[in-house]
Amino acid sequence: MVMYEKTKEHFNQKYKNLPEGHLLVNLGPSHPATHGILQTVIQLDGERIVEAESVIGYVHRCFEKLGERYDYNQFLVCTDRMNYVSTPMNNIGWILAVEKMMEIQVPDRVTYVRMIISELSRIMDHVVCVGILGVDIGAFSGFLHLFHHRENIYQVLEKLTGARLTTTFCRVGGMERDIYPEFVQDVKMICKGLKPAIEEFNNLLIRNKIFQERTAGIGGLTAEAAIDYGFTGPNLRACGIGWDVRKDNPYMFYDKVDFDIPVGEDGSVLHRTLVRMEEMYQSIRIIEQLVDGIPEGSYHADVPHAFLPHKDKVYSNMEELIYHFKIIMHGIKVPPGEHYLATEAANGELGFYIVSEGEKTPWRVHVRRPCFWYYQAFPELIKGGLLADSVATMSSLNVIAGELDC
Repeated sequence: MVMYEKTKEHFNQKYKNLPEGHLLVNLGPSHPATHGILQTVIQLDGERIVEAESVIGYVHRCFEKLGERYDYNQFLVCTDRMNYVSTPMNNIGWILAVEKMMEIQVPDRVTYVRMIISELSRIMDHVVCVGILGVDIGAFSGFLHLFHHRENIYQVLEKLTGARLTTTFCRVGGMERDIYPEFVQDVKMICKGLKPAIEEFNNLLIRNKIFQERTAGIGGLTAEAAIDYGFTGPNLRACGIGWDVRKDNPYMFYDKVDFDIPVGEDGSVLHRTLVRMEEMYQSIRIIEQLVDGIPEGSYHADVPHAFLPHKDKVYSNMEELIYHFKIIMHGIKVPPGEHYLATEAANGELGFYIVSEGEKTPWRVHVRRPCFWYYQAFPELIKGGLLADSVATMSSLNVIAGELDC
C-alpha cells in the first residue's frame, strides 16, 4: 500500500497538466495482458502512445536478502519462484555456482540429466511465450495445440521430482534423486510429439498473414540499443547478435553437443517469436544427442560433507548419521570468496553472484535476472506505437514478474 501511494503521487505530479485530448491509462498491474503483476502508465493521443513509464516491485519478495539467511540448498525454494515457467533452469544455475565455489565435480550422469531437464524447461518456457502471444492478439487455437505437449513435460518433471511447478530439482553435489526407469522412454516420446506440433503451430499462427502483419516491424530495437539496455537471450539474438552463454562461455557439456544459435534481424515481435520457435527445435536436437547416452553411475558426487547420505544408511551407520547431523545442523560450508556464474536460461543470461565467508549461509547474494533489463526498455519499445501493439510487444519480451522483481 505504501508503494502504491508513492507511485500514485509521482504520476499525479508528472501528468497533472496533460495536453488537450490526451488520456492517461494504466496497463496493469491487474490485467490479463501483463503476465503477472506489472504496471505501465501510458499517455495516449488517440490510439498512439506518447509517453510511457513502467513500475516494478509488485512481486518483490526480498529473495537476495533471504539468500543471506537460507543455507545453500534452502535457497532453491527462492530460485523456484523467480522464473516459475522454467524453474529447473533457475535451480541448476544456482547449484552450478555453489558447486564451482566448492570445486565439486559431479558424475557425468548428473550433468546429462541436468542438461536434458534444462532443455525441456526451455521448450516449456518458449511454448508459454509464443502460445500466449497468440492469445494476446486474438489467436487461441495454436495455444491449445502446444500446451498439450507442455503438459507432457510437466508429467515427466512430476515423476522425476514429485512436483510440477516448484520442482526444487537439484542439490549441491548432485540431484535429489535418480531418474525413474521410464525416464528415457518418456523424454523420447516428448521429442517425437513436439516436432510435428511445432510445425503445426508454425502453420496455424506464425505463417498466418494476420499474425505477420500484427508483429512484423512492431516493438523493434537496434542491436546497439539492445546491448546498451543489457539484453541477453532470445530478445538479444532477435536483434541480430548471436550471443548465447551455452556457446560463448560453455558450462556443463554444451561444448560437446551440436546445435545452432538462431539469430533474427530487427528485434521486432515477429523476430523474437521466430527465434524462440527455432530454439525449440535446437533444444530437441540437444536432448536427442543426450538421452540415449546417459551414463551409468551415481546421481550425486561422493561428497559426504555436502550431500545428505541415504536414509537407510543413516539408520544403520554411525558415520552416515554424523554426516547427516552435521549437514542439517551446521549446513554446507562453502570456502570464503566471491564468485559469479551465468547460465543461458530460457529468457537469457541468468547469473548468480555469491560472496561467502565460510559460513553455512552466503554473506551476499545477487541475482542477475534477464527480465529486469527487458522491462527497462519496454517504454522505448512502445513509444510512438499503437496501444494494441504494446500488448504484443510485452508478450514477445516474455517478462515474468517473479523474475523481474526477485
